[in-house]
Amino acid sequence: MFHLAFYAPCIPGNTGNAIRTAAATGAHLHLIEPLGFDLSDAKLRRAGLDYHDLASVTVHPDLDTAFDSWPGARVFAFTTKATQIYSDVEYRDTDVLMFGPEPTGLPDEVLEDSRITAQLRIPMLAGRRSLNLSNAASIAVYEAWRQHGFEQGAR
Repeated sequence: MFHLAFYAPCIPGNTGNAIRTAAATGAHLHLIEPLGFDLSDAKLRRAGLDYHDLASVTVHPDLDTAFDSWPGARVFAFTTKATQIYSDVEYRDTDVLMFGPEPTGLPDEVLEDSRITAQLRIPMLAGRRSLNLSNAASIAVYEAWRQHGFEQGAR
């Protein structure tokens, strides 16, 4: 299934919501340190509800370690700076959908990393800064999963 990566997330509630998304879709959630919170944070636990045991989550100490865990995978960096729209990609089930921290997004050194396959954006009305991190991640994961016919979906 797809990989969802949060690089240096700052808001525990958004990561908790991503845990729920991972549990609901079968995506593997990768959290890349530094984290702006402790994994035992009450807001993270509350947002994730009882889905923590149903989600596949890996914490990586740094970006290089995360990339090492995705050999041969395409890594798509989501950013408001991109010109290519996320729905124009034909996703593979091994793809990594990477998002940056709130509120700044992925830093330039990550966006310019040669291991990034492409930069993608989710369209918004003009004058809007960005979507909520967990909402944007859900949009991307569900588009990738939709393209695969919601494989293994029970509903």
